[in-house]
Amino acid sequence: MKPQVLIIMGSESDLPVVEETGRILTEFGIPFEMTVASAHRTPDRVRKLATEAEKRGAEVIIAAAGAAAHLAGAVAAHTLLPVIGIPLSSSPLQGFDSLLSTVQMPPGVPVATVAVGRAGAKNAAILAAQIIGRKDGEIVKRLAAYRKKMALDVAKKAGSLKKR
Repeated sequence: MKPQVLIIMGSESDLPVVEETGRILTEFGIPFEMTVASAHRTPDRVRKLATEAEKRGAEVIIAAAGAAAHLAGAVAAHTLLPVIGIPLSSSPLQGFDSLLSTVQMPPGVPVATVAVGRAGAKNAAILAAQIIGRKDGEIVKRLAAYRKKMALDVAKKAGSLKKR
């Protein structure tokens, strides 16, 4: 099955965080491809991945990078697919630099930006599922079940606190 989501991380060291994105996409039954490409060290590879993603079946691209974090913007410059940027905390600025680099895009080249780190990795997958779900009712059902489970988990935790 063709990957519906292309996940690009700027460095292999980003994998422990980005694995959460893959885990959530797998939970929703969304096929994905995960790879490494650097906006600064391998710009031609980034361009090729971005320009060929749609032909290969991708409907959304997720780009995760730390420090200067130009990856999502570099990808967005080469595709009309929705791009979701995950800023990572990999510098002394603890992700603040990544957040600003990812979110501050020029007009006309948007990048949807999620939270820094693991929460962002999870939300990027959920946002990708919501985008894909606009054309796939089964994904919408899985999203609804996911939300219901989250609510039940919170209620369960609240109930266990009352028993103390």
